[in-house]
Amino acid sequence: MSLNLIDDAWIPVICEDGSRRVIAPWQMAEAGVLRPDWPRPDLNIACLELLIGLVALADPPADVEDWDARRSANPARLHERLAPFVPAFNLVGDGPLFLQELGGLEGQPNAPDMLFIDSAGANAAKNNADLMVHRGRYPALALPLAAMALFTFQAHAPAGGAGNRTSMRGGGPLVTLVDPGQGLWSLVWANVPDCAAGKLTDLPWMRATRVSDKALETAPPEGQVFGVEGFFGMPRRLRLVEGGGQITGVIQKPWGTNYAGWKHPLTPYYRQKVADIWLPVHPRAGSFGYRHWLGILAEASDGTLRERAACLRKWRGRVLFDNSSVIVAGWAMDNMKPRDFIWSVQPYLELEADGPLMLEGLILAADQASLALRMALEPVLAGGEARECEREQFYNATEAALGTGIAALKAGQALQEVARYWLAVLRAQALEQFEALALPGLDQRETDIIARIIRARGILGGNFYGYGKYGREIYQALMMEPPATKKGKAA
Repeated sequence: MSLNLIDDAWIPVICEDGSRRVIAPWQMAEAGVLRPDWPRPDLNIACLELLIGLVALADPPADVEDWDARRSANPARLHERLAPFVPAFNLVGDGPLFLQELGGLEGQPNAPDMLFIDSAGANAAKNNADLMVHRGRYPALALPLAAMALFTFQAHAPAGGAGNRTSMRGGGPLVTLVDPGQGLWSLVWANVPDCAAGKLTDLPWMRATRVSDKALETAPPEGQVFGVEGFFGMPRRLRLVEGGGQITGVIQKPWGTNYAGWKHPLTPYYRQKVADIWLPVHPRAGSFGYRHWLGILAEASDGTLRERAACLRKWRGRVLFDNSSVIVAGWAMDNMKPRDFIWSVQPYLELEADGPLMLEGLILAADQASLALRMALEPVLAGGEARECEREQFYNATEAALGTGIAALKAGQALQEVARYWLAVLRAQALEQFEALALPGLDQRETDIIARIIRARGILGGNFYGYGKYGREIYQALMMEPPATKKGKAA
């Protein structure tokens, strides 16, 4: 049995009418195809990356004019442009094989479930320590599932022991994709970078592996921060073992390609100082909300330190007015250990004039308000997780109100009116949460605790009039005039 990832139908999809079918990659441009339909969300986000990468490889736009002229789907053209790459996309058989070591590997095969980030490693299984990861779920994989798992693993590879390289974006990168909401082709085309089409020789499995046992680093093409290989990197040296028309094992050797200096167009980046190298953003465990927006969905004023994914920055020049959303997804990792998989649909944020600066201020003000709440709760709740959960509740409770504030900014409402509105929202929520925890049974507490709670309530309220460390930060973020001071103290 064989599978060619260009010619054959192997990708399960959901259609707009609710039906399901299996398509070849070029059929993503057919009408009515909505989204991939793999049984795992990490495979679905990686499948979108793969489809974007295939278009970037075979038929990318040259510039914004070319992108706009080709927005309408053209399955026949895509099929024609992908055809020269057919020899590079066999999954099993002879010759070069998709994302696998050229010429094969010798060694003892691992179980094929090693291709899934949340599978137990050998040591975890041996020590019976696989509580949050899993062993033995996939004794064999159908070829399509194996192909998708292989791509996902290479694109998001976590740390894997001595010599087993992470992906060029590290383990479990955050992925952000613009979604115009008009089906699979519009989503893919929205995120394809402007670039030159690739060649067969650009694909790393079409040549000998750049073995990195001597810390050899592979940089992007000269003068660029990205290239076709960015979508098809091979940090892991792998070879699939096929038997009976299924993948029954995976041989792995260390010291695959060690990528350095690449900037993937579908991932945001940050750095601590201007002189530092850019690092890919990784998701945190838990829900993704507006507290995480800066530098990911919203522009940050420290643009030299935080940078949205290139696909988001490019989108404004491609479409001036739209109601697009952004898919935010990725594994939250603790080194080699998966903690959570994030999949969230967020608004695409594009504001005019000083709108981005005020939006940043709204987010920063909320951060300071939540810290003020956490501090005020010290006499009521133990430190650590309990108070941090209250911060998370604060963000969740104010998220809808932030949407109202953003709508006001888009409608051209005066910045200071939006700032005053948001200040009132933050104050009301902080005091409500504090009082819900502090007031019930207050008269039954020790007198010193009562005094501390009353004092904490006063300080918390004062923050929203510009007093105290957090108050000054809130007012500064909202570009509001702080209260007058006398001899360096709050009046």
